[in-house]
Amino acid sequence: MNSSTTVSAELGLRLVVPDRTTVPLLAGLEYAADDPYAIRMAFYVGDDEPVEWIFARELLTVGIVRRVGDGDVEVWPAEDDDDTLNIALSSPFGDALFEAPLSPLAEFLHRTYQAVPAGQETEFIDIDAELEHLLWSS
Repeated sequence: MNSSTTVSAELGLRLVVPDRTTVPLLAGLEYAADDPYAIRMAFYVGDDEPVEWIFARELLTVGIVRRVGDGDVEVWPAEDDDDTLNIALSSPFGDALFEAPLSPLAEFLHRTYQAVPAGQETEFIDIDAELEHLLWSS
């Protein structure tokens, strides 16, 4: 497996608005083996530039089974729907609650673990390049 491997998918989400109705929207998911702990999720809202959030892969994985996260991101299975995952995001600009279909998200996560198995993430990181970037980027 080379470190330039990427896994991507599109996911139809529902944004839960204050009166508990939902607004459908599209999110793009991307996982890159050279950043093996992170999943990027780009939310497409109207014609604006997508809003991108970075999630820990493990956070989304554990969130399928039980409530996890604290602070900016929380993920948990829906109580009344076996095929829905709740994703709550919080930022200085506001809060958002999304309902994500569990099956396609789980399939995407499965493909990321095929690309980089759990526990083998460090084999895909170029530590020297990361250190150089940290030391010389300021």
